[in-house]
Amino acid sequence: MAVRGEVFSTTVQLPKRTYFFNVKENRMGDLYLNIVESKKEEEGRFERQSLIVFDEDKAVFLKGLDDALKALNKESARKRGFSPGKPDRAAKTDGTRKAYSKKPPRRAASPD
Repeated sequence: MAVRGEVFSTTVQLPKRTYFFNVKENRMGDLYLNIVESKKEEEGRFERQSLIVFDEDKAVFLKGLDDALKALNKESARKRGFSPGKPDRAAKTDGTRKAYSKKPPRRAASPD
């Protein structure tokens, strides 16, 4: 076992915040997931928020998280103007979007 009961730890760094995902074991041997969000404040201090999910609660937690992510995806697609049933032609597999330019309208052949 690692320091302070840590079993696993990984970090996700984004431009404005960092997430830590830590699997830990308490003194009783119970496993839990500790998710921490850290944001740097203007004064140079860090604001930290923490969430703990116990092993026996993970199935219900994951169901709620999955439902919330599906709602987020659906609402995000609606705001971008795409219907959920239609594929997003502008979306690339890495999650970014590429711009499509419209072709100019065809000109009718001029009678010579």
